[in-house]
Amino acid sequence: MRILIVDNFQMRRFGKEKVATSVKLHAGLIRGNHRVLTFSDRDVAALEATFGLRDLGRRGANRRLLETCDAWRPELIILGHCDIIRNETLREIRALVPDIRIAYRNVDPPFDPDNIAKVEHRRGVVDAIFMTTGGEFLRQFTAPGALAAFIPNPTDPSVEYFDTSLKPTADLPIDLIFCGVGNATDERVPVIGRLHEDLSSELTFHSYGMYGRDAIWGQKYDAVLGQTKMGLNLNRIEGHYLYSSARISQLMGNGLLTFIDRRGGYDRFFDDSNAVLFEGVDELLQQIRHFQHDDAARMAVAARGRDYYQAHFSGQRVGQFMIETVFELPHSTDYVWADQVFRG
Repeated sequence: MRILIVDNFQMRRFGKEKVATSVKLHAGLIRGNHRVLTFSDRDVAALEATFGLRDLGRRGANRRLLETCDAWRPELIILGHCDIIRNETLREIRALVPDIRIAYRNVDPPFDPDNIAKVEHRRGVVDAIFMTTGGEFLRQFTAPGALAAFIPNPTDPSVEYFDTSLKPTADLPIDLIFCGVGNATDERVPVIGRLHEDLSSELTFHSYGMYGRDAIWGQKYDAVLGQTKMGLNLNRIEGHYLYSSARISQLMGNGLLTFIDRRGGYDRFFDDSNAVLFEGVDELLQQIRHFQHDDAARMAVAARGRDYYQAHFSGQRVGQFMIETVFELPHSTDYVWADQVFRG
């Protein structure tokens, strides 16, 4: 199938990438033997901005997307972070390629009003909305003839290429990490502070983006992941069914023992054999101390978690689910989140 991914591929960051969800979907779809073309809307807009005029760049990017679709005739468009692309352009693409299907992928927080407005903006002009949040929350984004569905944050072995579950403590200088920035009012901020207070004399805990350490991206982030035993998957606000930032794929995909708040409902996928599910900071502290002092258990649980995540939540599997769902095809495999599809 010919698939066009329209997203911010960060060409102008010149290797200092921040996130790689679009990259992992791109790689996964190619692994599934699909023909995949990418269109980086922000980068094209910058190229089209004559005399540095942003509005000209935006119009140019929309025009170039139409030109791309006319030449390449995609069967499916997957939209990501591409706010420059107008809904009117999508309607023109439908007129140009009548049988095309258009899906919108959103991996941002369900508790962010600005993000919800972005999702609502695409509702009614796309055939499917895919979010990294599940449950009844998704029904509000369905439309007549259009669906909303959950997808997990994908992983890919070309991106999550470490396996620290194979390394003993002696080979990993960092015991525990949290990576993430946010507001001072985020509920995870006092949790991180408590961990620093209680664990500072027991293990090496780095919180990048909080409590005195700068946030890290790109190769610096990868280097830290490759030197770390355990990671915290803490969201700004917990309790939205199946919501998680892409952090979970980066931790579990690289073989770090991952701590997950039970309020997100991830116990439908994980149990004590492949992740550490906790409720409250006291249990979190207890679990961290347990695995800090039992390296064999840490390595075994982390290894099973990495195997499960890489097998079930690969970009190839997530991408194929999106194709089969938007085209209403029978599922080719047993997707463990298959019940999270809501139709208008």
